[in-house]
Amino acid sequence: MDLIDRKLVELLQQDATMPVAELAQRVNLSQTPCWKRVQRLKETGVIRAQVALCDARKLGVGMTVFVAVRTNQHTEAWAQTFTRAVQDIPEIVEAYRMSGETDYLLRVVVSDIDDYDRVYKQLIRTVPLFDVSSSFAMEQLKYSTALPVRSGA
Repeated sequence: MDLIDRKLVELLQQDATMPVAELAQRVNLSQTPCWKRVQRLKETGVIRAQVALCDARKLGVGMTVFVAVRTNQHTEAWAQTFTRAVQDIPEIVEAYRMSGETDYLLRVVVSDIDDYDRVYKQLIRTVPLFDVSSSFAMEQLKYSTALPVRSGA
């Protein structure tokens, strides 16, 4: 990726609906070469998707819960069952397999504590867990979907 590609990625992360004419102007290209660059960024997987970012509060899921999961079963079958369970629960919006004492870290969005309890019960009904620790976010200090775009990428 050259400087123009990086600038295109930065601009599209800010507003994926930006018209090609405006993108082209902002990176000092004509429209056709600009469009081709954007298509190449999509084809190579640099741009994975173009989505609408929604307001969680306005959708009734304004509470964020970080859930640390520990298991005492480290088998492929258990991991597959856990992965399916996580994928099937829409309130779990992010899930990571971790190093250290926590095996998995989940980000869950819900309306309130009762809603979280429903999600928790759905998860433990589906897959046996050794330990679950939930932390409720009190304040969001930073939120961004934009990734840093660096040279050498």
